[in-house]
Amino acid sequence: MAQAGVVLDKDQFNCSICLDVLKDPVTIPCGHSYCSVCIQNYWDQDDYLGIFVCPQCRQNFNPRPVLARNTMLADVVEKFKKTGLQEVTTPARFAEADDVECDVCTGRKNKAVKSCLVCLASYCDVHVQPHYESAAFKKHKLVSASKKLQETICPRHDKLLEVYCRTDKLCICYLCLTDEHKGHDTVLAEAEVQQKQRQLDDMKQSSQMRIQLREKETQELRQAIFSLTHSTEAAVEESERIFSKLIRSIEKQSCEVRELIRVQERAAVSQAEELLEKMQREIAELRRTDAELEKLCHTEDHIHFLQKCKSLHFPTKIVEMPSVDTLPYLMYKTVRGALADLKDSMDETLKREFNRISEKVISLKETSDQSTSEKTKAKDAEIPYNSEPKTRADFLHYYNDITLDLNTANPYLCFTDGRRGVTTGLEPQPYPDHPDRFTSWAQVLCKAGMAGRCYWEVEWAGNGGVSIGICYKGMSRSGGGSDSKLGHNSKSWSLDCSHSVCSFQHNKESVTIAAPLCSRIGVYLDLRGGTLSFYSVSDTMALLHKVKTTFTQPVYPGFWVGLGSTLKLCSL
Repeated sequence: MAQAGVVLDKDQFNCSICLDVLKDPVTIPCGHSYCSVCIQNYWDQDDYLGIFVCPQCRQNFNPRPVLARNTMLADVVEKFKKTGLQEVTTPARFAEADDVECDVCTGRKNKAVKSCLVCLASYCDVHVQPHYESAAFKKHKLVSASKKLQETICPRHDKLLEVYCRTDKLCICYLCLTDEHKGHDTVLAEAEVQQKQRQLDDMKQSSQMRIQLREKETQELRQAIFSLTHSTEAAVEESERIFSKLIRSIEKQSCEVRELIRVQERAAVSQAEELLEKMQREIAELRRTDAELEKLCHTEDHIHFLQKCKSLHFPTKIVEMPSVDTLPYLMYKTVRGALADLKDSMDETLKREFNRISEKVISLKETSDQSTSEKTKAKDAEIPYNSEPKTRADFLHYYNDITLDLNTANPYLCFTDGRRGVTTGLEPQPYPDHPDRFTSWAQVLCKAGMAGRCYWEVEWAGNGGVSIGICYKGMSRSGGGSDSKLGHNSKSWSLDCSHSVCSFQHNKESVTIAAPLCSRIGVYLDLRGGTLSFYSVSDTMALLHKVKTTFTQPVYPGFWVGLGSTLKLCSL
């Protein structure tokens, strides 16, 4: 079998000191290879400092390494010397505006590729060749072309700045060591660079760690602000709901008191009418008796007069008549006094409770996992934040009594059980126009956004299926596209349930769930931790699906109800 030929560049076997093909190659501890004579001469210059540096990677060694011939590399070089190395030369090109010009070229100058620290001149590819070929330039030090050669030269001795004086914090030449820097703490510039580089690396690492810490703290602070904002919104909504209930309760009590007064009025009027009837009978009897007396007074027959007087009967029992002026006053005074006492009692209670709530709000620490109510705060105190609920009792610590928002409901959704149940009908309902209403999908959201850790449960039934999920408030409400369908865009997540299949939906991606499904679904949300979990709730809780993500906006529970299905919010 023929072996494929390998074409190698001559520069692959060049010594980086003499820039010629390696002669008697040796490899130093850092792995770089040089001509034995070149590296020996290079280190002889630094022998008095006691630190020996690799010309390429600048790694220093102490003591001076013992050099050994690299036999394998020498054989390879020798073999390719015989077969011939492909030498690739790059044609010189003219210098442009930002290039270093060759100091030897006349007329239009070529671009310099190397600068000599001994000649203090820069050379193009053509004029640098004597430094590679002539023995007179063997000890000259070539570096990449630079415009700042003069800055590397000692202004007093015109020698290369190769030493660093730690005492004066200056770069100096070898002659300065015997002059004004004699006795100072000095090292090779390369050694100082390595030390400074290590210090910079430590500082960089420390800086990166601080940046990461600050970024983490910043993220936690943003999340705390996020949770605080939505906890506040939830608390405001909860306070409005509680005070609405309180107002309705007062209105109900007002109706009951009004009815009670009316009952008392009817009883008093009935009693008065009965008394009036008795009095009217008494008056009629008195009139009859008065008529007989009048007739008897005009009788002339003495015997008849005496006999009639004997048979006359006068009413002896007189109906007692209460003061008609005091009855209305007593009724008014009694009711007014009771209502005044009630008002004073309520004012005192409200003032006392308001002061108690104010004290709790003021003393409450601004934590990122604030909940939407006093109950949720107590839950967070009972279970550590970094722990996951295990049993249904643990989940119920985070229970939220969610309510549906009529302003978001699709017109074909019908509410039952005091707006805790919802079903899809065939006829649209006369709901008023609202920008938050879903126009095409049979969906509805809840009123309050979720904050901290929350849990709620729903029951469903029917053949049309349901979707149970959450979404950002900014999810589209109009049209029949995926942008407004729960779970079919990047702003929502949902569990689609039917009697035949169950799947998790998010951003047009679907995950089929093989776990058994029941009619009651529990939803657990850890807003700060970025966890959303769905459970099948029966005697035990079976995890259906769990997703880890990062919530960047408020989330609202939402539901889609298929035709022929019903969904109900569970009250625990």
